[in-house]
Amino acid sequence: MSTTDAYRKSRLSLRDEPRHASPGFLAALTLAHFGMWVALLTPAIAALQLKINAIGPADRETSLSLVLGLGAVLGLLANPVFGHLSDRTTARLGMRRPWLIGGATAALGGLALTGAANSVVTLAIGWCVASLALNALLATMLALLPDQVPAGQRGTASALMAVGQALAAGAGAGIANGLAGTPVAMFAVPGVIALVTVLVLAARLDDRRLDPADRPPPALRELARSFRVDPRRYPDFGWAWVSRFMIFMAIYSVLTYQVFYLDARMGLTEQEATRAILTGVLVQIVAVVASGNLVGWLSDRLGRRRIFVCVSALIAATGLLTLAVAWNMPQFYLAMVLTGLGQGTYFAVDLALVTDVLPNRWADAGKDLGVMNVANTLPQSLAPAIAPPLLAIGGGGNYTMLFLTGALFALLAGLSVLRVKGAR
Repeated sequence: MSTTDAYRKSRLSLRDEPRHASPGFLAALTLAHFGMWVALLTPAIAALQLKINAIGPADRETSLSLVLGLGAVLGLLANPVFGHLSDRTTARLGMRRPWLIGGATAALGGLALTGAANSVVTLAIGWCVASLALNALLATMLALLPDQVPAGQRGTASALMAVGQALAAGAGAGIANGLAGTPVAMFAVPGVIALVTVLVLAARLDDRRLDPADRPPPALRELARSFRVDPRRYPDFGWAWVSRFMIFMAIYSVLTYQVFYLDARMGLTEQEATRAILTGVLVQIVAVVASGNLVGWLSDRLGRRRIFVCVSALIAATGLLTLAVAWNMPQFYLAMVLTGLGQGTYFAVDLALVTDVLPNRWADAGKDLGVMNVANTLPQSLAPAIAPPLLAIGGGGNYTMLFLTGALFALLAGLSVLRVKGAR
């Protein structure tokens, strides 16, 4: 038996199916998920756009795409690598807890530097540090789902985490709106929220532990494995990855350019745009909470995942189509409701579906979920990269083409999940 095989065998004996997850743990996990997404979404929703406007580069769209793209590349690397490292951690604090605390602490430092930046270069450096840390934190946090939550509760847990993410978007928009005049606080406050909520989770966590004798020696080949799962051997995981990638391409086609869109399409000032985004996010939260909790509960009761994910993608596509043709604020808010319903339904079930089709839930949960998180992170760089050419069609500011492309990505997300055969 190879060293790696022995390692996997030893890890499988650590725990059978997780015990019933307590309400206290689910609350702490939801709270920490909320805090992490506040730190990640506040810059993406508005703060980075406002900071770019304040620095005043010649081409704000290109500068924003550069900053987001660089941060996304590091986030792309962080997800599988830190997931892999947490799978192999033998610290007395446990396998996941050190990475939770370290990731949240480093994220706060990166966000503070981002807020203090007075040039695009410094802004990019700060956001790269923050993105690396936050994506390491995300990879570790999602590994707690198969670690700590049994299959019969994963729909509910996934729904609660989706609600936490939706509330984070609202909090992020509110922070950007309320602290727009104090750039350091606009970035540092979300970092503090992430750190505090993650510390609560770390204190509540009954973490798994790996005996140092069971950990294989470091190997570059093992580290390289962090970046892939063979889709031919695990086709369900591959199709779930494609579906998640497509829905995030749809989301980031909207999320990244809202301030600029409301300026160009609706004629709003910067202050009016941030208020409108806050209102739109609050409307989305209502839709996400309403759809997410109901669908998560139904998914666990019925034991079905695919149909809910597929329908949610269709709803999100409808919202993006509405946004593409919107020329007044009521239409904009209607689009926010529809995209909120789609996102709430999708994220309430998709994470549960993903954990159902993990190739090796005990031996490589952190690594495999890190690979899955690449589907979240890669669109952060690809969506800003493809946006400028789409916006330039017809002379510039072509948000109709951008959002139509986003709707196409959402439809492809729904079609991809139909290919997953290992989950109902």
